Amino acid sequence: MHEQSLMVDLMRKINAVGEEQQANKITRVKVRLGALSHISADHFREHFVLAARGGCAEKAQLDIEILTDLDDPYAQDIMLDSVEVEE
Repeated sequence: MHEQSLMVDLMRKINAVGEEQQANKITRVKVRLGALSHISADHFREHFVLAARGGCAEKAQLDIEILTDLDDPYAQDIMLDSVEVEE
């Protein structure tokens, strides 16, 4: 369930970027997973696909960067790095 709330928040941010840019669709999403975020890239991808279904990011390419610095102040976070849109 924790992953679902993370995805709802992430999709809200992605959709806000799409609306702000007046995009027809989201083509690429880049995220960074902190070293202590406790979710693998594969698990994150599965949840992203489900959360994006039916929305403007449904067919978006997902790029995931795994961070390794345990002392990073964002080590526990999942960070939206960038969103590319098609106008």
